[in-house]
Amino acid sequence: MRKKSNKIYKQSGVIPYRVTDGKIEVLLITTRKSQKWVIPKGGVCKGMTPHDSAAKEAWEEAGVVGRVNTKKIGAYKYRKRGNLYRVNLFWLPVERVLEDWPEAAERERKWLDINHAAMIVKENSLKRILASSQEQVKAEINN
Repeated sequence: MRKKSNKIYKQSGVIPYRVTDGKIEVLLITTRKSQKWVIPKGGVCKGMTPHDSAAKEAWEEAGVVGRVNTKKIGAYKYRKRGNLYRVNLFWLPVERVLEDWPEAAERERKWLDINHAAMIVKENSLKRILASSQEQVKAEINN
């Protein structure tokens, strides 16, 4: 069994979204190994802002491109291999969905109604953020 670390590793992630027929949809991706539904996230790259690093993760992991909103919308924590991670989240209004991207062979992606997405993501704190964010997305769209 691995020893739990007290250090908290900082990550940033995005909730990619689009509006289709007046409905808000978010894009989820699978993890590489366990194939659980998550959002694009990763460590903050040296020399990059958290939101720019999150945009890079969205391109690498999900094959989506857009202009990440610089305002943090929330954060959640999770454990992986004995380490604790804190993920700062940002909205990503998707402008382009790519057919080919760096991790295309390793992940699935799926557009879902925001409430359905909240039901199937792995982390409980991410579930809560998604479930309570529909009004935030509407406000984001109207700005």
